[in-house]
Amino acid sequence: MQPPAVSVIMPVLNEERHLRGSVEAILQQEYAGEMEVVVALGPSTDRTDEIAAELVAETASSTRAKVKTVPNPTGRTPAALNAAIKASKHPIVVRVDGHGMLSANYIATAVRLLEETGAMNVGGIMHAEGENDWEHAVAAAMTSKIGVGNAAFHTGGDAQAAETVFLGVFRREALEQQGGYNEEFIRAQDWELNFRIREAGGLIWFSPELKVSYRPRPSVKALAKQYKDYGRWRHVVARYHEGSINLRYLAPPTAVCAIAAGAVVGALLTPWGFVIPGGYLAAIVAGSVPAGKGLPAKARLQIPVALATMHMSWGWGFLTSPRALAKKVIASRRPAVLKQA
Repeated sequence: MQPPAVSVIMPVLNEERHLRGSVEAILQQEYAGEMEVVVALGPSTDRTDEIAAELVAETASSTRAKVKTVPNPTGRTPAALNAAIKASKHPIVVRVDGHGMLSANYIATAVRLLEETGAMNVGGIMHAEGENDWEHAVAAAMTSKIGVGNAAFHTGGDAQAAETVFLGVFRREALEQQGGYNEEFIRAQDWELNFRIREAGGLIWFSPELKVSYRPRPSVKALAKQYKDYGRWRHVVARYHEGSINLRYLAPPTAVCAIAAGAVVGALLTPWGFVIPGGYLAAIVAGSVPAGKGLPAKARLQIPVALATMHMSWGWGFLTSPRALAKKVIASRRPAVLKQA
């Protein structure tokens, strides 16, 4: 029996460094079914569009998998995803980022898991891999419990029902039922969509069999912006969907408040206040030791910096997320209406 046809959707913006490798990992999938790759192009300032055009031309005569592009003038991820979904046609929709590399049997495994579990969306491990010392450090932080808590899609775990998964392989019917991604969510759009799917009775399934290699942000500044945005938009989700928050998400903002309070007390009242920021520093240094096992010395030394950047940026973004932003999203309440091309 022929496996179901699959549409792979990719939002891309300034992905000159990784786009070709990411698409080639899709085209080389060990999957017997028909595939298409729909790349939603944001307003890139590098060679992303040129590389995408080359990939379209190279696959034009393929009978198994073609690449095509659609415009995404906003440059925003959820708008790109919806544009790609609308331009796609197959019953299984695979989300991949322009800097993500699918493992060889990712699609075949995901389709099997959809059938076995009855899930509306399945996903697996966000396997962070670096290409230099800093990126190795960030990858170690992103795959350690001291860095990201007990998030299975970062650290692994048993196959099980989940709140959300990394990227995701969807039944098209689930996306159409929910109207796709809510384009008001500049970040956290995956979590928000999966929440709606679960609220409608759909199953989200995590499996460690699925792995996507992920390239971390290349600098402290880029990592800080990424995690500040994560925290900012996760707070919007919490305000938009009451009851969707848990203790893991409150840990970073709590740490920011405690460290700031300790520093103020230490500077103005008693040196004992510095126990809190000192204790935090000691904890991330100690936690970086097992996280950095096997890495070069320069990478190991940068893991505490990566951990602190992630924690503090996420927490600060959560604490400073403006209520007006949530009000704007709540007022809109309008996921896109998806119609198959």
